[in-house]
Amino acid sequence: MADLTTVTRGQQNVALGMSTFAFTVCFAVWTIFSIIGVRIQQDLGLSDAQLGLLVGTPILTGSLVRVFLGIWTDQIGGRIVYVLTMLLAAAATWLLSYATTYEMMLLAALGLGLSGGAFAVGVAYVSKWYPTSQQGTALGIFGAGNVGAAVTKLAAPFVLVAFGWTAVAQVWAAALVVTALVFWFTTRDDPELVERRAKGIKPKGTLLQMEPLKNIQVWRFSLYYFFVFGAFVALSLWLPRYLMGVYGLDIQTAGLLAAAFSIPASLFRIYGGYLSDRYGARAVMYVTFGVSAVCTFMLAYPHTDYVIHGVHGPIAFSTQMGLVPFVMTVFVLGFFMSLGKAAVFKHIPVYYPGNVGAVGGLVGMIGGLGGFVLPIAFGAMLDVTGLWTSSFMLLFAIVSVSLLWMHFAIRAMEKGATRETLEQLPELPEMQPIHRPELARPSRVIEDWRPEDADFWEKKGKAVAARNLWISIPNLLLAFAVWGVWSVVIAKLPSVGFQFTTDELFWLAALPGLSGATLRIFYSFMVPIFGGRLWTTLTTASLIIPAMGIGYAVQDPNTPYLIFLVLALLCGLGGGNFASSMSNISFFFPKQEKGHALALNAGLGNLGVSVMQFVIPLVITVGVFGALGGEAQAVDETTRLWMQNAGFIWVPFLIVAAVAAWFGMDDLASARASFRDQAVIFGRTHNWIMCYLYTGTFGSFIGYSAGFPLLAKIAFPEVDSLQYVFLGPLIGALARAGSGWISDRWGGGRVTFWTFGLMIAAVGGVLYFVANKDMPGAFWGFFAMFMVLFLATGIGNASTFQMIPVIMRKEIDRLMPELGATERTRQADKESAAIIGFTSAIAAYGMFFIPKAYGSSIELTGGPAAALWGFLFFYVICMGLTWFVYTRRGGLLHDIEAGGGKPTAPATRVKHAQRSA
Repeated sequence: MADLTTVTRGQQNVALGMSTFAFTVCFAVWTIFSIIGVRIQQDLGLSDAQLGLLVGTPILTGSLVRVFLGIWTDQIGGRIVYVLTMLLAAAATWLLSYATTYEMMLLAALGLGLSGGAFAVGVAYVSKWYPTSQQGTALGIFGAGNVGAAVTKLAAPFVLVAFGWTAVAQVWAAALVVTALVFWFTTRDDPELVERRAKGIKPKGTLLQMEPLKNIQVWRFSLYYFFVFGAFVALSLWLPRYLMGVYGLDIQTAGLLAAAFSIPASLFRIYGGYLSDRYGARAVMYVTFGVSAVCTFMLAYPHTDYVIHGVHGPIAFSTQMGLVPFVMTVFVLGFFMSLGKAAVFKHIPVYYPGNVGAVGGLVGMIGGLGGFVLPIAFGAMLDVTGLWTSSFMLLFAIVSVSLLWMHFAIRAMEKGATRETLEQLPELPEMQPIHRPELARPSRVIEDWRPEDADFWEKKGKAVAARNLWISIPNLLLAFAVWGVWSVVIAKLPSVGFQFTTDELFWLAALPGLSGATLRIFYSFMVPIFGGRLWTTLTTASLIIPAMGIGYAVQDPNTPYLIFLVLALLCGLGGGNFASSMSNISFFFPKQEKGHALALNAGLGNLGVSVMQFVIPLVITVGVFGALGGEAQAVDETTRLWMQNAGFIWVPFLIVAAVAAWFGMDDLASARASFRDQAVIFGRTHNWIMCYLYTGTFGSFIGYSAGFPLLAKIAFPEVDSLQYVFLGPLIGALARAGSGWISDRWGGGRVTFWTFGLMIAAVGGVLYFVANKDMPGAFWGFFAMFMVLFLATGIGNASTFQMIPVIMRKEIDRLMPELGATERTRQADKESAAIIGFTSAIAAYGMFFIPKAYGSSIELTGGPAAALWGFLFFYVICMGLTWFVYTRRGGLLHDIEAGGGKPTAPATRVKHAQRSA
């Protein structure tokens, strides 16, 4: 590598800026057939397969020449090769405008494709201006020249309509000539070429330049680029045709919407380079392939009509992705493809500094071939199957194979490595044969974690724990928002034409609790198995499915009730997140701060219910997404609602939160454990006792949150209660977040005992005002008692979770005295985390039973009083159980909490016992 100490920042900026601008123009020319091809097909009467071949021919040329252009760049310099490439491509583009037959157009398209080869020239030229540590970002900026595809889609349709397709070819050719001249007069030869000429060193021969290409790792690595870049090019060319064929759009609108894919898939490549420099290619590639698999699966599902033969006759419904969700999903796909493109090219100049042109050319060639092969395959599959979505079926297969191959290759690489050498492996297995230790990236798995060590905690642990906590909180908040979304949606469904009975509506409010509670049983054991970082990312991303589904379903009153039941069950994915989130955070904090940390995570996470109940009544009254959000539903002659916003509004936030979790959170090696290791909690008596008590606190909170809006509307129909009901979950969530210190100070057992007493009194107040609902101010009395009830549940949620680690520290000392102090602490922390997750799973069934109890009580007795009496009796049992097992003199926690919430020293305990006697 050349000496870059004499290179100025200004020279670097000029080289990078002009190279990126030139590549943008080249890419605009390279994808010109995505617009003019549609008109040429009409003029010549071409089939879809013939159009695919014409569109793909420039891609073939631009791909095949990349290896040789890259080698020539390394040999004679990027400046001259770049200019000659642009001029030759411009000549072919100009001649295209004079072609009159299909064969002549194919011949011109071959020469036009040289513009695509400019990528290999630019990669080799730009990389020589920057040190290794900055090459990922620099090449990410250069790669953003892919936005040229969007330039063509935005501008070419208007030129085509005004002057014809031949004018498009002539204007684009002229722009290429001007760009070539500007590039020649504003840039200079790269520093490596200048240094080689000064020393009289001859460049490597072509065979030596191609030496690295014999490595199978390079070819395997190139396959990843086949999807992230090849599929991008293919979709850039195919989308206008797809949008016109599927949605009946005109060519201007189709080009504009296709740009919604091309622009993010180009500009965000810059960010992908930055992320690859900072976090490594492995993380970026996993996220790219994972999200792309989800997106292509959604896009691949064809328009389908279903008929279910039910008891009362056939139930018919259909599935189809509308224009708005299609554009949104394609936008997301393009964004993550852009990250992957940068990640693929991150390592080429690092591992092959002397062969950037050849290796980059090969990788670019394989990717470019994807842009050639795939449009042809799209057209052929459409001709054979008659399914427009067959193109996305093919892409789903490709990305799935790529993801699995990469994962198993990484696992195979790691399998032979010991713990000590694992962190010295490269980010991707393709680089292992040429990897050097100094190129290794720090692992996101923290091996040394000692939160009970005061010095370690202050210097390192506290900051890491805080970062993971504050990323966990918004993820959990969104999970609660999606989990509880039906509590508001069901209250509005009748007003927009859905003919569901009261019991059916309560079932929709209850089912997320049923599925969420069941999922929590499994989620509670996942963090020690998969790691908190990966699991948080996956579980947050999974919530996009029910959020999008709700947005589709509520737009049509004819949507079968069965679909709503399925979506309600899927919303339970949000409920499951709580168990894994709390389990994960519990590992990061020392004992004296666990109560407060868990209270913050759970309390602010619980706030998602209140945020949801406050936000949804607002967003459904306005067209938040404009024309992209779909049509409004009529309530009456003057009122319109956009019910779909209740689901769509969460999607962008879920994407951001999932990305933040992947790139910002950590895994702890000390938290790793198999299911078998954690299953020991099923034999712990206190696990089952705490399940019962936590059902009384959290089960009540989430159950009341789900049932309160509809109960208030039914009990007091004359009051517009939806504008107030969000205050209940808000008070409960803030009480949980702000009261953890009370339990840390005075003891969770004592706080829990008095909390149940307050809940008993509050339920008694609710019963009184429900029985006397006709008296003046009855609603406000009813409302006030529920606010007290929510306050008590919030305080009790924090206090019960504070009890668990304290109980298990004491129990492990008794049950496993043979372990050392450190091992006992670690075992207690693992069991506490598992119990926290499992108790939250059992308690979450409250979200099912409380709304269902209301519905059954109203159906059987005509009112909710029977259900409320049952709740009151349950709290009496909880209060007695807390006193008998934990807080009475002789109870498990009495000696600890009598000392102010902190374990007392042995001598102090003896003196206390003597005084008590």
